[in-house]
Amino acid sequence: MFQVRLVFVLLVVFLLGQSVVAQKEKAAAISHLDKQYSHYSALAQRIWKLAEPGYLENETSKLLQKELQDQGFSITTGVADMPTAFVASFGKGAPVVSILAEMDALPGLSQDSVPVRKPLVPNAYGHACGHNLFGVGSVAAAIAAKNYLQQSGKTGTIQLVGTPAEEGAGGGKTYLVKAGLFDKVDAVLHWHPGDNNSASPSSSLAYRVATFQFNGLAAHAAAAPEKGRSALDAVEAMNYMVNMMREHVTSSTRIHYVIKKGGLTSNIVPDYAEVEYTIRHPSAKGLEEVWARLMKTAQAAALGTETTMTHEVMAGLYNLLPNETLAKLMQKNLEQVGGNKYTAAETEFANKIRKTVNSESLPPLSRASDIQPYALNGVGSASTDVGDVSWVLPTVGLSTATWVPGVPAHSWQAVACDGMSIGFKGMLVAAKTISLTAIDLFQQPAVIGQAKVELNKARGEGFVYKSLAGDRKPPLDYRK
Repeated sequence: MFQVRLVFVLLVVFLLGQSVVAQKEKAAAISHLDKQYSHYSALAQRIWKLAEPGYLENETSKLLQKELQDQGFSITTGVADMPTAFVASFGKGAPVVSILAEMDALPGLSQDSVPVRKPLVPNAYGHACGHNLFGVGSVAAAIAAKNYLQQSGKTGTIQLVGTPAEEGAGGGKTYLVKAGLFDKVDAVLHWHPGDNNSASPSSSLAYRVATFQFNGLAAHAAAAPEKGRSALDAVEAMNYMVNMMREHVTSSTRIHYVIKKGGLTSNIVPDYAEVEYTIRHPSAKGLEEVWARLMKTAQAAALGTETTMTHEVMAGLYNLLPNETLAKLMQKNLEQVGGNKYTAAETEFANKIRKTVNSESLPPLSRASDIQPYALNGVGSASTDVGDVSWVLPTVGLSTATWVPGVPAHSWQAVACDGMSIGFKGMLVAAKTISLTAIDLFQQPAVIGQAKVELNKARGEGFVYKSLAGDRKPPLDYRK
């Protein structure tokens, strides 16, 4: 009996010692990131000023690569046929933990870091989704995790993937998945700017963007209308049928369109017209069902107007597949890190910019410092190409308060926050949380096994990844 008790006591002492060491290693990562705050803030602001479009993030990509190369990472550039995409790796062996770093910006949202509308360059691009913070914060987390591997002597590989063109029809991560860039990765960590701090798991909407081109016959609209076949009539016929179809789809389905080309002048029957459609659904299967019906409206429109129709899928994204095993781990680390407290100057900025937000009720400013309680958040209304990654390996993410509470994404107000201290401090919260989560996975690789079991159960037996974008190549010119 004495020997059993002795073994138990020794085991408890050993485990406590391991826990103390683990906490010291995490504290070292937090300390490192705090000391590098000014450096990473300056880098984020530099990329904020560049505001490069999707697939054209040349300088942004070079800056992130240099940061990692200077820290001893090996870099592979131009991966998956995307010139600005890259993979940076440090360490050896398993587990392989990958961190995503998004790059791109949004058109027409150039903005100074002030609480009133003031474009830096009229009609130019701006970081209205915070990808200047996303990229730099992820790089900072990868470097902190690299330091841990170096100092602890643990086996494992930390990887950072520079992912271009998340916005619009870019879908950069889709092509990374198709190219097998994640085949040897064990878990993926990511984050996104927001107006609150949360690691609660949620899903997103599966998504497809396509253009439909109709070709008809040109003719004088007054002298010989019978000889013409209007491509614009075909587009309008399709739009009319789709608008009637809205009554007969689930309330969670989203369908939106824009006529991109509709003819040159009203007295010539248009011989070419083009419409772009975006469809969204909570599941990839549901998306395919809506897509099949959309195709029938396009075919019927061509038949009824005696025109011909072709189409091109521009992008297709899976819905996010949440992983609670990893989410609960990330939540604990977010709670350890904590949120941001505003200075007097930041509070003044926040109050001024909130007056420009079109909303009758805004959350309290304390939301920036609070950590949202863990919960299953269901399906969000947005879409992301992280969804494709989440269906091929365990993936987890968080949002942090880089924007003043109440500020929406894709707004000039978000750009303003992304270029000043409120955004930079939120970025550091993300970098700390991701680095601590990576350290946990290196310390407890069994957690990854549990996450993989959950993934396999969630996606179902026999799942085989098939891109919703089809076999197309990356649309490198979609922002030109």
